[in-house]
Amino acid sequence: MAPHASKRRKIDVSTNETGAFSEDRFSDGYGESIGIENVPQRNLHGDASYEVESRASRAENATQRKMRLDTGASQAFLGGASRSSMFKLQVDELLTEIRPDYERRRTSIEKTLRRLKSVIEELPDREGTSISEAERDLQKIHKIVIPFPEPRPAKDARYRMAYSKPGNINVVGSYALRTATKDNGIMSVDMAVTMPSTIFQEKDYLNYRYFHKRAYYLACLAAGIKANEGSNYDISFKCLNDNPLQPIIYLRPLNNKKADGVSGSRYEVNVIPVVNEATFLKSRTLPCVNSVRRKGLNLDETASTDTADPTPFYNGSLRSDCAATPYLKVLHAASAECSSFRDACLLGRIWLRQRGFGSGVSKGGFGHFEWAAMTAILLHGGNAQGKNVLSTGYSSYQLFKATMNYLSIRNLESDPLLYQTQETVISKSEGPVFFDGPRGLNILFKMSSWSYRKLRHEARTSVHMLNDTVFDHFEDTFILKTDSPLQKYDGYIRLPISIVASLPVTLSLDYKPVVSHFCQRIHHILSRGLGDRVKQIAISWPQSLEWSLKKLPPTNPTDGYLLIGFIFNPDSIFRAVDHGPAAEEKTAAANFRKFWGDKAELRRFKDGSIVESLIWSQKDTRESVFQQISTYLIDRHFGKEIGESAVFVGEIFNDLIPAGSMTSTPNLAAFQPLMNTFDELEKTVRGFEDLPLQLRQISAASPVLSYTSIQLPKLDHPGRHTMDPADIIVSFEGSGRWPEDLAAIQRTKIAVLLKMGDLLEESIDGLTTRLGLENGMSDLHNAAFLDVIYSNGAAFRLRIRADREQYLLETRLKRKDLTAYNREEAVIALTSYKRNFLHVTSHTQALRTQCTRFPLLSPSIRLIKKWFDAHLLCSHISDELIELFVVRVFVQPFPYSPPSSVMIGFLRTLTMLSRWDWRNEPLVIDFNGEMTTTELHSINVKFEAWRKLDPGMSRVVLFVASNLDSDGVAWTQHARPSKVVASRMTALARSACAVVRETGLDIDPKVLFTSSTTDYDFIIHLHPRFMDDRRGKGSSRPAAEFKNLQMQSDSNDEIGLVGYDPVTLFLDELKSIYSSNIIFFHHKATVSRGARGSGSGGGSGGGATHIAGLWNPHSTNLRPWKVNLTHSTRPVIGDTGTAVSGPENQDGPDNDGKGVDGLSLATKEPYLELNKPAILNEIARLGGDMIVRIEVN
Repeated sequence: MAPHASKRRKIDVSTNETGAFSEDRFSDGYGESIGIENVPQRNLHGDASYEVESRASRAENATQRKMRLDTGASQAFLGGASRSSMFKLQVDELLTEIRPDYERRRTSIEKTLRRLKSVIEELPDREGTSISEAERDLQKIHKIVIPFPEPRPAKDARYRMAYSKPGNINVVGSYALRTATKDNGIMSVDMAVTMPSTIFQEKDYLNYRYFHKRAYYLACLAAGIKANEGSNYDISFKCLNDNPLQPIIYLRPLNNKKADGVSGSRYEVNVIPVVNEATFLKSRTLPCVNSVRRKGLNLDETASTDTADPTPFYNGSLRSDCAATPYLKVLHAASAECSSFRDACLLGRIWLRQRGFGSGVSKGGFGHFEWAAMTAILLHGGNAQGKNVLSTGYSSYQLFKATMNYLSIRNLESDPLLYQTQETVISKSEGPVFFDGPRGLNILFKMSSWSYRKLRHEARTSVHMLNDTVFDHFEDTFILKTDSPLQKYDGYIRLPISIVASLPVTLSLDYKPVVSHFCQRIHHILSRGLGDRVKQIAISWPQSLEWSLKKLPPTNPTDGYLLIGFIFNPDSIFRAVDHGPAAEEKTAAANFRKFWGDKAELRRFKDGSIVESLIWSQKDTRESVFQQISTYLIDRHFGKEIGESAVFVGEIFNDLIPAGSMTSTPNLAAFQPLMNTFDELEKTVRGFEDLPLQLRQISAASPVLSYTSIQLPKLDHPGRHTMDPADIIVSFEGSGRWPEDLAAIQRTKIAVLLKMGDLLEESIDGLTTRLGLENGMSDLHNAAFLDVIYSNGAAFRLRIRADREQYLLETRLKRKDLTAYNREEAVIALTSYKRNFLHVTSHTQALRTQCTRFPLLSPSIRLIKKWFDAHLLCSHISDELIELFVVRVFVQPFPYSPPSSVMIGFLRTLTMLSRWDWRNEPLVIDFNGEMTTTELHSINVKFEAWRKLDPGMSRVVLFVASNLDSDGVAWTQHARPSKVVASRMTALARSACAVVRETGLDIDPKVLFTSSTTDYDFIIHLHPRFMDDRRGKGSSRPAAEFKNLQMQSDSNDEIGLVGYDPVTLFLDELKSIYSSNIIFFHHKATVSRGARGSGSGGGSGGGATHIAGLWNPHSTNLRPWKVNLTHSTRPVIGDTGTAVSGPENQDGPDNDGKGVDGLSLATKEPYLELNKPAILNEIARLGGDMIVRIEVN
């Protein structure tokens, strides 16, 4: 949609089963945004733990004053604080809207924090004890199971467990920094408890010893909190960021709606054990160091850490505990130094949440903490020369965009960032590296290679949006929730998480959950096997949940599914042959055969090369090439059990349209025979020398010639002909020989068409031509056409365009002596001329170009057309308008990339329609990406002019403009569609999107095409005989006595049926009679009857054999009696409004013994109402044998 008017937009969010946002609510790091600006660190250890230090406050205020004074200079240097004033207003409003009311919650939250601090500080120390004794004591006395991570410590381990008073207790994270966002009304507060260094030994960084002692310390904290506050809180354990090495205490007030008597203070507290950064040397936890020794190797704990594989995830988990306080200082300094830092973090947090990112491993390992820490570091360095990437003078939007640009440009996998360090820190593991030397932590240690590539893909898309100076992409950037599975990826593989977790996996020394190891392996296998068939592979699984203090931590998830999403490369996804290494490359060929097994074949190709190859079937199977490859790889490398449990999601949408299966390339080959015939016709006509005028152009003007018709043309069937001819416009060079009268021009066209028909029949054997007349009631409209029918079944309908017509119509409109009726007739004729001869040809050519540019555009348009037709809307919304809806999703796909599957193209179009506020916004399609700001402004001005001229939208309801039609009304003028139809379109799209959200990956696409008829006032059921190939003709004709005569008769009948459609003719007659009283809804005839040879999936099934009707509410109102009414009416009693509903009342007397015809009641005012039964009887009489019955709802 085009930017039109500023309006409040709610952030689009999805909810999980508990009603909260899908984003992690408990934490996004230490916490999600560990930095402070207006709210410095709240120290819970000292007496003045909740007072803001006056010196820090004064320094903060001075900094803000300085930054305000420097604002003008920074804007001049950077070219403005934001891309436009409207965008800046939208950002400011968004920031205001998402900030929670801290003051309203402060009393309740800080009261809880004080109590927790007091409880923790009063806990008694526990002397060092063995692991078995520690477990036994906590289990027996407090009913708490220590949340040891796997591998659990040995019972005879030599190190001992101890508990001592914490060195410090701080409130950290987004609550302290005040960068939290409204999260379903729940405020998440992070409390960092610093464990004393005295309980650790120098070598505790090895072999999980630190994490085992941390788990014991956490259990002691839980025991104390449970004993003192167990009646007030629901206490459980939870993994910080889905990392089993880092369990935390998760507290929720039992009376969360009005905690501590303060209304609206819903919150939760996360107690996070951390450790001082000096407890373990940074050199011991670098990403390139090994900290876990494999059992069975002859290595002791004093051996060199370089003798085994590095453990970057293990080391990152340990170092992140050590870096809690340092990062608190870093982010506090950044917020003090840069006044817009905090707002930039809020924008980054929203952007990440809307795209499904979070600090949790299952959410990609990049959340608000990683964003804030990266932004703070880039303020002081990050480029190749070590200089800062960001400036402290940037506005919040500029910080956001510059950080996004950095993510999109720099590949931290191949070009790691080493900030202020001279040590070798890069490990051999997969994944990006953003190493913060002073803190000794790779901030991105939780990210996998696929999540990082997904992050960069999203960043590139967003930067492209933000660089667009024409269209406003604020909603696409911050408002839309873009992590919906069925709109994000072109295809999915769904695996039960229980089966995945039960697989035997050889774990590496570097600890990661079993599911993470499986994901890493399957990502490697599928990436190698699919190659350039896919652009992106992303894997997700359910995030870890909290567990009871009485239970062991869950080792492997058992519920839910592992989802593998794919973005296809439409140019190669359907390739059936893969070429491997040449036979001479022994090592590469051996690896190829080892990976592919029996599927690999050594073949000689036409160019003489002998290479290893893979052949995938495209015939005799319903599985696409993508599914064949994926299934084979999973079966071979992970076993039959996994392969049989895999469910492929998305390809079922392809079966809903003829020839839509992904078993072969969904290119334009099915339309090519008709295109070739069209080219032959054009070549033949251009070769005529006996035409009275010089031919200028022959233009296609039909969906079937732009690859967008629902049914596919089936040719080369002897004696069988396409039922609906494809429209073609023939243009001649300008000439003064055209008459100066519109009626004479129409007669001249007839003569030229007759001449062309004779020449065509003489030039091509077996070709038949027929002249047809149309619009016989008016001399201002085109009066004739020529049907050209080939022996292979192709049929074309030629119309002649005369430029003189437009000139004469425009001249006619300038006459001041025209009556209102004649003027209106001329306006309609001119509009029809422009639409049928100018707009349709340029539109068809543009569609042909776009379908070549986007291979999946054609099947997506065809499926959307089928959806419109299934809901009886195609009779009110033109094919061209529907095509524009889908084209916009492809040429302006933001915030996504262009669709590469039918499913994505279809569902994104429905989403766009459901969100489009057509009453207040125009829909603008930029076909070639070259629309200028001036052109867009002109379109918006025209839209506003239409709304002022026609506020009731009785002439133009939908305003759809493009490069080809800047007026925006070529396909929507004269209330096509009307407000009723447009509102129903929006309602149906919203209902479909709701079904998609509710059912998710379990959706049955056929449900979206099921239309209820209960909303209509009556249903006219038609006989199927009038919608089959013969369309009601010849059914009663006796068979010919001789076979040759019968074949000749059938052939003539076939030619006579070209363009003949009794249902459409019947509907046209009904509309001409009852258009003011009834709104008719029906399937398009080309769909309802089913084109010959359309194949499976065509049409709309049995539901296509009916016409629905709605009574016009204005016609059903009571009205005074008058003569010459155009429709059947019946009288009612005026003062009571009681309708005469039965024949006995019409013929018999009323209570007063008088007639009720309304005319004999001298004291009562006569009123009339629409006689619905009589009108329905008239319709039944007009339909005759075509109508089976009329059902009234």
